[in-house]
Amino acid sequence: MRHVDQVALMKTLLARLDSGTNVDAGGFRKNPTLVYRDRDLACNEQEAFFKNHAQIIGMSGDLPDNNSFVTVDDLSIPILATRDSDGNFRAFLNICRHRGVVLESESRGSTRRFSCMFHNWTYDIGGALVGIPKPEHFGDVDKDCMGLVELPSVERLGMLFVHPQVDGVIDVDALLGEELVAELESWAFDEMVWIACDTYATSCNWKLAMDTFGETYHFEVLHADTLAPAFHGNVQCYDTFGRNHRMILCKREIDQMRELPEDEWDISVAGTPVYWLFPNVQLILGQGTVQLVRAYPDPDDPARHVSQVSFYLRSQIVENNEQHMLDMLQYMGQRFGEIIRDEDYVASASQQRSASTGAMEHVVFGRNEPALHHYHNTYRAALGMDLLPLLETLAV
Repeated sequence: MRHVDQVALMKTLLARLDSGTNVDAGGFRKNPTLVYRDRDLACNEQEAFFKNHAQIIGMSGDLPDNNSFVTVDDLSIPILATRDSDGNFRAFLNICRHRGVVLESESRGSTRRFSCMFHNWTYDIGGALVGIPKPEHFGDVDKDCMGLVELPSVERLGMLFVHPQVDGVIDVDALLGEELVAELESWAFDEMVWIACDTYATSCNWKLAMDTFGETYHFEVLHADTLAPAFHGNVQCYDTFGRNHRMILCKREIDQMRELPEDEWDISVAGTPVYWLFPNVQLILGQGTVQLVRAYPDPDDPARHVSQVSFYLRSQIVENNEQHMLDMLQYMGQRFGEIIRDEDYVASASQQRSASTGAMEHVVFGRNEPALHHYHNTYRAALGMDLLPLLETLAV
């Protein structure tokens, strides 16, 4: 992010702290609880957002070297993503062309060859079929026509984009918009090194997982002993970029900025930038760290989802073996799990229990929760649904 923009955002946060104000959505919205339980809606979301929409499956650091790979099993199809021998990012159906067995079972690794466990058909890192046992028995096969099925893939901004459909189109500029592309490029995500990944299977709709990242109003209550000592709750900056948005959470270290000249101000010290990238990604930026959260719906149950949480560290920190930063990242990963899994997602599961009963027709998004307004109307617009109206007052 440009330094001039960092300074402007920090000045906004300081002004809101000093005046006791916050970002204002301009009113209330009532969100129907059926969006968290309706099976027909869940099917429509699967088709529109996960089967027929480009997906961010990770960052460049997930494929650190030539001949490295990762697998993705949370979408409607199994995906094998590789960095081939020439350093190119590729993505394929993780399915053997012979009898349809899933080809690679490991979540990540390094190899030059993938061999099917069923009959040992073998493919190289670029997806080409290079070996068939006993070809004189099996029959004549044109290997050039029987390589792994390739999916559209783009590596840009230090992120890995894959489209689940063979004929899908990935247009990063259209997905993110020119302004957000420029801002994300400035963070140099291509310098991030993958450290670890956690998986949280939770009894709540995937949108409830997204909702928990949409406001800081709950910090002083739900996170009284965890995040509240480090953050000013209920104070943030909020900006939208088409279907996407950026929040700046307000850290208590912002008070240090008051004592420094503006050319030394740093948004990653004073705040935590959080980006929502439509439809299911949260990017959480720290000092030399990135946490990538991807929420995937359970295809059989709207009341369940899986969150994949990946942790990255800037390469210079790893190369310099800055032990205090490595220790900090380990601590952050542990704390993130304790907070998201054991606090936020516990609350989300409680919300889901209520939503699943249908006992309450609506929940309410307040004036200080603009991200929730934006999330849900964005989802609704993408599905051709009526938008949630803005209400000046909250009354029965």
